Amino acid sequence: MKIRHTLLGLALTAALVLPGSAAEVLTVNGQNLWDQAGARLVEDTTYVSLRAVSQVLAPGAQVDWEDGTAQVRAGGVSLTARPGDQWLKVNGRALYIPAGVRLEGGTTLVPVRVLAAALGGRVDWDRERGVTLTAGDGTPSPAPYSEEDLYWMSRIISAESRGEPMLGKLAVGTVVLNRVASDEFPGTIREVVFDRKWGVQFAPVANGTVYDEPTAESVLAAMLVLDGARAAGESLYFLAPELTDNHWTMENRTHVTTIGCHWFYK
Repeated sequence: MKIRHTLLGLALTAALVLPGSAAEVLTVNGQNLWDQAGARLVEDTTYVSLRAVSQVLAPGAQVDWEDGTAQVRAGGVSLTARPGDQWLKVNGRALYIPAGVRLEGGTTLVPVRVLAAALGGRVDWDRERGVTLTAGDGTPSPAPYSEEDLYWMSRIISAESRGEPMLGKLAVGTVVLNRVASDEFPGTIREVVFDRKWGVQFAPVANGTVYDEPTAESVLAAMLVLDGARAAGESLYFLAPELTDNHWTMENRTHVTTIGCHWFYK
């Protein structure tokens, strides 16, 4: 889905600091605010202070700390980020942060790219000029998925991986989306879940548990994977060897990874 929205306001330029680079620049209207923004590299990702940069992207934003969670409120925006979580939430949308929200020296740090997406900004990368962050109107763009997609994705994730870790849930969601993108399978999430071309593809469809109310973590995983989070690479299949007698996938497909009780294949 392509979402168009008007970006307004001031522009910031930040150099993406790569290993071996001496540049530490976060420029706002001609001033280097790298230090003031608490900018630093974490696993080759530029992290910034949630408070400092939120107040630039959404002037007048109120940033508080409540019950171990940083909260940003600005106009119609409600954003939360809890140190240790691999996501932040904004207006009912969840954005994935692989290395997690961080807390260092009392400062909550998040990737600049994720924060820009959460508050309606835009990040562009150029090897010569580094990262350009353009502020918008301070509000996030709509979620890039439909309620129907979230409904079925959350249910198949919950039914297939209720007891698995978050990474395992994201991997199941990734398999579904890989199938949607593949010419070998139907082209929508609902059609992939109920695909019967070679027999029922998912056990929860056969036993009816796909209709059960999903767990809260499964809904979160569905939001994250629909918003771009991925696990298990190009996998198109998964199974729990100890729970099935059908080992066709193991004998005919390439193993990609194992997460929890599930083995993933492409």
